[in-house]
Amino acid sequence: MAKRVLSFDPVAEAHRQWQAHDWPHADNMAAATSIMRAQQIVLAQVEQTLRPFGLTFARYEALVLLHFTRKGELPLGKMGERLQVHPTSMTNAVDRLEAQGLVERTPHPVDGRAVLARITPAGKHLAVRATAALSAHGFTELGLNQRELRQLFSLLRKVRRAAGDFVD
Repeated sequence: MAKRVLSFDPVAEAHRQWQAHDWPHADNMAAATSIMRAQQIVLAQVEQTLRPFGLTFARYEALVLLHFTRKGELPLGKMGERLQVHPTSMTNAVDRLEAQGLVERTPHPVDGRAVLARITPAGKHLAVRATAALSAHGFTELGLNQRELRQLFSLLRKVRRAAGDFVD
């Protein structure tokens, strides 16, 4: 089914309507709605790029996180913290990666309650291939130049910091 392209910007129209009805914080609503719609667009592009690799963005993030570690392994709890996802979501992602032969679980050598996820050679190989595809397609079709991308990152970083995502 072909995507229907609108002849107007629905967020701009909602902004206009909020102002016309004298509702408060029209600019905030327009910004928040724009962020949410942009997230849908970017996630769809990324998911489409990752689909041929049998990955979702959540599983890709987990795989890359493990790839970046010194030993290629992390406790599942620490993975969830770093990726800022619920422990159940992290367990589910690792379950699926393990079923694909990209990650294996191993007992933590010190903490008997913890389990490590360890990236396999196949997982490392796939992470590199998927990253190349995202670098060529999924992350490049945003319609922004380098200056705008840095500016957007900086602005959204302020939003994330204000929400308590991290402290500097």
